[in-house]
Amino acid sequence: MEKRPRSFYVLATFFALFLLFLYGPTITIAILSFQGPQGGLTFPMRGTSFHWFGELFEQQAVGDIWGSFSRSLVLGLMVMTTTVVVSVMGGSAFRKKFPGSSVIFYLIITSLVIPSILVSLGVGLIFSQSGLPVHWSTSGFGAQLTWTLPFGLLIMFAVFNRFDKSYEEAARDQGASAWQTVRHVVLPIIAPMLIGVALFGFTLSYDEFARTLLTAGSYNTLPLEIYGMTTNVTTPVIFALGTLTTAFSFGVIAVFLLIVLLMKKRQTRHGSDAGQGLV
Repeated sequence: MEKRPRSFYVLATFFALFLLFLYGPTITIAILSFQGPQGGLTFPMRGTSFHWFGELFEQQAVGDIWGSFSRSLVLGLMVMTTTVVVSVMGGSAFRKKFPGSSVIFYLIITSLVIPSILVSLGVGLIFSQSGLPVHWSTSGFGAQLTWTLPFGLLIMFAVFNRFDKSYEEAARDQGASAWQTVRHVVLPIIAPMLIGVALFGFTLSYDEFARTLLTAGSYNTLPLEIYGMTTNVTTPVIFALGTLTTAFSFGVIAVFLLIVLLMKKRQTRHGSDAGQGLV
């Protein structure tokens, strides 16, 4: 067996340290969330138990954990749906050059480099000065779209830039209308990428803090609620909440990946069935 060069071990060590830096804080919080009933916010641990997870389901003296979670969930679904729909429409529009397309493209990119807190302040001011309610489902929704839509559009630009137009031409040759071509040809082909855009939209919205800070109104989303709890909660219950929300995020990612795998498996099966039919 060929001996590995010393550079391999150096790079492997660097990568391991990077992973530790990346996931170390999350792992630490997860460990501390299993403190015993007398446990605190630091090491050493005073026993182990699920006590603080149970506390999450009791009446909280401070905070509105489950109310803020439901708001973040609904807002995430709203942002996800809008991001997917607008990204597909925008990606389709940019398949052909039109007057002002370059300007619009750079305006989309600019949204990503503007400081998040300024976006939050600006959107909040627009709503308040216009006499519109500053609420997580209106101004908060709009502020978060300034974060998720550019990512979705960039993904769709890349997807449609590599899309083989011969599939659409073949569908039209068979008499398919424009809508039938989109529904039965384009969307099934780009479906895995749409799942990626949906995942981006939901996860970016679910944990967004800065753009929601001044646009959520009087009702907090989950990130805002957790931030508020850090100032007045001195028990590991906040670690238990962090562990559950992290597990929920990983669960969402796992569900999206499973959907992609099932879609690819289905496409492979249909392709093999079509091949057998030709034989």
